[in-house]
Amino acid sequence: MTARDAIPALNALDTNRLFDDVSHHWDAEIVPQLIEYVKLPAKSPHFDRDWVQHGYIDAAVEQARKFVLAQNVPGLTLEVIRIEGRTPVLFFDIPATGGLPADCTVLLYGHLDKQPEMTGWRAGLGPWTPVYEDGKLYGRGSADDGYAVFAALAAITALDRQAVARPHCVGLIETCEESGSYDLPVYLDALAPRMGDVQLVIALDSGAGNYDQMWVTTSLRGLVNGTLSVTVLNEGVHSGDAGGVVPSSFRVARQLLDRIDDSRTGIVKSAEFSCDIPAERVSQARQAADILGEAMWQRFPWAACCSGPIAFVQPTTKDPVELILNRTWRAALAVIGADGLPSIESAGNVQRPYTKLQLSMRLPPLVDGPRAAVAMKSLLEQDPPHAACVTFEYDSSATGWNAPESKPWLSALLDAASQTCYGKPAAYLGEGGTIPFMGMLGVKFPQAQMLVTGVLGPKSNAHGPNEFLHVPYAKKLTAAVAMVLAGTR
Repeated sequence: MTARDAIPALNALDTNRLFDDVSHHWDAEIVPQLIEYVKLPAKSPHFDRDWVQHGYIDAAVEQARKFVLAQNVPGLTLEVIRIEGRTPVLFFDIPATGGLPADCTVLLYGHLDKQPEMTGWRAGLGPWTPVYEDGKLYGRGSADDGYAVFAALAAITALDRQAVARPHCVGLIETCEESGSYDLPVYLDALAPRMGDVQLVIALDSGAGNYDQMWVTTSLRGLVNGTLSVTVLNEGVHSGDAGGVVPSSFRVARQLLDRIDDSRTGIVKSAEFSCDIPAERVSQARQAADILGEAMWQRFPWAACCSGPIAFVQPTTKDPVELILNRTWRAALAVIGADGLPSIESAGNVQRPYTKLQLSMRLPPLVDGPRAAVAMKSLLEQDPPHAACVTFEYDSSATGWNAPESKPWLSALLDAASQTCYGKPAAYLGEGGTIPFMGMLGVKFPQAQMLVTGVLGPKSNAHGPNEFLHVPYAKKLTAAVAMVLAGTR
């Protein structure tokens, strides 16, 4: 008996036909739709303050709206909901089939807003220039997370073509996830009464450890983003005159950052930014490490070393278990932007008056984001070196998420779906990124099971240059989601 045979609800499902339907849907409709979607610079409001005037987010929502309507799903209701002063959401409601209860709901989530361009795209590629080659669709946003609404409808319609019973499905597609989903709580409050009894949330906005099996996200880190400003002068002065007298604003900033993490190891120091790692997550990290091995660090585009016996820059450690825990359950600080530093071409012998650094602090899943932001501000601002003018203004903070324990029915479904669609069991892995939606959903629907999964596998490079969607993997994931829907009762 296969894992699939052990779940009676799947007995009516012809998986060969399911694969054919999903694959055809992707080739004939979804890939062409995503090619057009990549062309839209629908940057999240944090990166495009004039998003309303530019209209790209509205264009992405309208494209998705037309696609959903074109699927002709019986009983479908669809709305673009706009609350004054907030980004829009797309909300669809599809009744249950096969006599299943009307109020037992699966909520499907995705987003249509994008990260900014980023530099470093290889020749012939660009953030808004879709290129489809070798099964990969290059360009910003298709994998993170434009594909979600298209895949969700493909999964639902593939089941309906076979008249396989499935639960009541609602979809919530937002447009400010990359800015921290700050508009989402208002929409959740407004829409939750219309969703019924949410038994399962499927969020298609996460990663995959490889392209060989279905990956289930067990945790997400939190985040604090903010700007550290260090000012020592009212204007720049000759470095020959001021050198040795005026402290360097960059050096002061470097000293302040050493209060947060060790500049030699990157280990974050303060207990305010750490938590105990649950034993189950350590066990899952070991299992994932057995699957992924050295791929945990080899997946990144390491720069070649300029000299010495080692060919490439080295990771923080090569122990795959420690790497998994480092990127999922431990804090990490990154400097992601800077002001006050002229380009090399225009740099003169001038002692600069100020340095501004944009900081991104990833937090363990159980650390409270707002409290961490306050602690970070205190650490950076108190007693500054040389009495420099120092401020840390955080513009966003988010608490991470730790998945509730999966019930046996969901674990069995995930294994059956992965075995059927990929030939391997489902694998479990925390992710280092942040999806604020999951914490919000956990509060709104505390009894719901959570399936967080996605297509961001090795080298897919979300948020960076050369981002791509691995279409063959996405097809299988769509079929796997359809199986999960068919088995949910």
